[in-house]
Amino acid sequence: MPRIALATYDPGTEPGKDQDLPVLLAALTAAGAEAVARPWDDPEVEWGGFDLVVIRSTWDYAWRTDEFLPWVERVGKATRIANPADVVRWNTDKRYLGDLAAAGVPVVPTRYLAPGDPAAGLPADRDFVVKPTFGAGARFAARYTPGEHGTAVRHLARMHEEGLTAMVQPYVSGIDVSGERALQFFGGRLLHASRKRAVLRPGTAYDADKVAHPDLAVWTPTPAELAVAERALAAVPDAPELLYARVDLVDGADGRPQVMELELVEPNLFLLLHPDSVAGVTEAILTAARR
Repeated sequence: MPRIALATYDPGTEPGKDQDLPVLLAALTAAGAEAVARPWDDPEVEWGGFDLVVIRSTWDYAWRTDEFLPWVERVGKATRIANPADVVRWNTDKRYLGDLAAAGVPVVPTRYLAPGDPAAGLPADRDFVVKPTFGAGARFAARYTPGEHGTAVRHLARMHEEGLTAMVQPYVSGIDVSGERALQFFGGRLLHASRKRAVLRPGTAYDADKVAHPDLAVWTPTPAELAVAERALAAVPDAPELLYARVDLVDGADGRPQVMELELVEPNLFLLLHPDSVAGVTEAILTAARR
């Protein structure tokens, strides 16, 4: 009987937001595994006692990377962890988009402004987005018009005070027409795909709460979308060792899909939207645990 831990976060007094977690626990248990969910930062957990630790919903990691990344390294040395520690470290810093672009993968054009860099050269002819290289759930992210440079500069200053490197990207207007498509892979194969509407609305402050997955719906990926997603995954270091991956795509100015983000740490699987995918996820986790 394989022992499997699903690493999550501690929601405190609030209800947990991971709707996939009870579904996965029930499916793994029904398949004969000893499966438990534990907060990644629980000091009482002996992670080495599990055959596999699957990072599932460690949704506070983005502002605790100094704790999270060493935890991933420790667990990876004690037992098998998915995804591997090297992949997790690479993917937590969104400067990986530059690596993908260098490998010929179409990505949303991105500039990086580290603390100390001047907030100069913000787009004057189009809407743009400012967000951190370490972030999740649209935290510290906002959309600006060319007339809102002053607000954007204050946003950048706040991020730099927090020690965060900022990303500046053109707002991809295609998302307002065709949405953002998330292609989910598990065990090296396409599992399912979903589409959502734009998260960043005009006038929404960077520190406001945002709906991370508005109007989520089932999506059938086009051959072009699938090809870009596969190119992106092929460019990931240690890609053959990936248990799971989500490739988020939008349409560029030319109407072709490009990578918005590559989620290799703790992507929401949307299993309630895709119940037929539960069996495939369960089998892939069990196979990884038995290696």
